[in-house]
Amino acid sequence: MTQSVLDRARRVARPSREEMLQRAPSVQDFWTRNDALFEAAWAEWDATAAPGDLPLDDSLYAPALRRAVDAAWHTPTQETEVRALWTEVFPGVYKAQFLDPETLPVLRAYLDKAARAEIPLRPPYGISLNRAGAMLDPRSEGHLGAPGFQAFYGGLMNRYMRPISRMLFPDVMGYDSQTFGFSIQWQADTDTSLRPHTDASSVTLNINLNLPGESFSGSAVSFIDPATRRVEKLTFEPGTALIHHGSVPHASEPITEGSRSNFVLWLYGAQGQVPPPQAPRPEIPPEQRWSAATAPSDGFAPF
Repeated sequence: MTQSVLDRARRVARPSREEMLQRAPSVQDFWTRNDALFEAAWAEWDATAAPGDLPLDDSLYAPALRRAVDAAWHTPTQETEVRALWTEVFPGVYKAQFLDPETLPVLRAYLDKAARAEIPLRPPYGISLNRAGAMLDPRSEGHLGAPGFQAFYGGLMNRYMRPISRMLFPDVMGYDSQTFGFSIQWQADTDTSLRPHTDASSVTLNINLNLPGESFSGSAVSFIDPATRRVEKLTFEPGTALIHHGSVPHASEPITEGSRSNFVLWLYGAQGQVPPPQAPRPEIPPEQRWSAATAPSDGFAPF
């Protein structure tokens, strides 16, 4: 009997997690050699194995944000309604309700089912010790290539993240043509913390995917003000997001109980370009912020 591409993908001998985390040369060959097979397998899985009652659509976004973003795309001068939803909780760090806690279980169920699909996924081995999660962007080998998820991810990056980033941080305009993303899960006694660092991004959007009632202890995100050395430990509730320049130093504090799930999404320019330090904040008409991206992917991945 002829095996389906999904069955073939599930049976491929894969590198160990240790080899992937150590970036052994054979690992890159594994992803390159099987790229077409995994792409076809995700398409088959999405068409036949993904449940039809888990649609990844605009109902996943917080209603107030969805309405404001829709209005801004229709009439860019109404972006003030989007801006009003974001609160500056630390110098250069903004917080808002991004996903709807009531529909967030749909996204989590989809991601959990994808993790059980047995199609090889590359862990985000740029994240020290993280043992769960996946690469999300097509520029990354071993990414979550299900067409349904990719349609949702593309809309999140292009319809939501990019114009919001340009609105809050005008200096990223021109340094935001490329997308990158990964999911992570911090688990107590397994993936405990991440030391202070900056991101190789123009802007970073960090979305908490924990469900209502799915509590955890510790695991705050600490932000460091380079000018004053002030440190602020921030927590965020299910579906809320933090957005900031990638150059803002931050760290994940130790998680002591439960788990914390997140999307970490980046924008940057061609070949990883980011705004220079102390770049001026240009005056950008709203019509330019709320415009479709035209630059193709350059294939560059930070890790």
